[in-house]
Amino acid sequence: MLLSMTGFGDVRVSRDDLTVAVEMRSVNNRYLKVSVRCPELYAPFESRIEKLLREKIDRGTINVSLKVQNAQQDSKYSLNPTVLMHYWQQAKAIASELGQPVPAITDFLSLPGALTESMTKEQGDIEENWPLIEQGLNEALKKLCHFRETEGVSMRNEIDARGKFIGEELAKVKLHAPHVVTDYRDKLLDRINQLLSDTKVRVEPNDVVKEVGMFAERCDIHEEITRMECHLQQLSEFLNHRASQGRKLEFLCQEMFREVNTIASKANHIGISHAVVEMKTSIEKIRELVQNIE
Repeated sequence: MLLSMTGFGDVRVSRDDLTVAVEMRSVNNRYLKVSVRCPELYAPFESRIEKLLREKIDRGTINVSLKVQNAQQDSKYSLNPTVLMHYWQQAKAIASELGQPVPAITDFLSLPGALTESMTKEQGDIEENWPLIEQGLNEALKKLCHFRETEGVSMRNEIDARGKFIGEELAKVKLHAPHVVTDYRDKLLDRINQLLSDTKVRVEPNDVVKEVGMFAERCDIHEEITRMECHLQQLSEFLNHRASQGRKLEFLCQEMFREVNTIASKANHIGISHAVVEMKTSIEKIRELVQNIE
């Protein structure tokens, strides 16, 4: 079962005195990276949130947004005189230099640090909110995983179709392979006969056989074809594995591309060249899809 690294899940849960909103987004990454954004009061829960995600997800960048609203919690804002004075003094100096009026103090209230939020709820009391937060996280994570599974099915079907197409093109290569040497031999004999038609020079059959034999050794692609058949079989196994095999599929694409390039460089045949182009295109498409698979 393939899993996409792209997904989304959100949920809102509440009880009489508390409301928790959780939003999760994931994108592709070679490793697992978790980023949590939550109220400062609940920062101690970040390690728990990351642990919960690591139990379900192996790869990708996961962005978690946690919002907690307590109906019984009094929250008030207060001015930060030190920060406001610092802003005002800088503005005053700049205004004096430019010959402009000094801005009103209220113009600075939206700047970072000008207001501070104080909460009456003590740090130790947030522990009683964890069960509801954990419930929200689990429900959002379930939605995220379902999203990733649905996309993974679509990607698996696409890769499977591409793999079967590569197999069809490889069968064409296998069909053309025996003709590579015979075509070369016929062309070589024709060329020799044309060049020596007006002379009395004779070419010994052994010389032609030797040259054709050397060419046959250089252009033999049977090993590459066999390895490609094994790679395609392995591709099918990875697609049907119980766990998502993103990393292994990446390595497999590299090996497939290497074998196809070798076939192209060794076999000088128009039919094989056409098949190689088609196989390269499909492998490249698979490689693009694999970049987003866990």
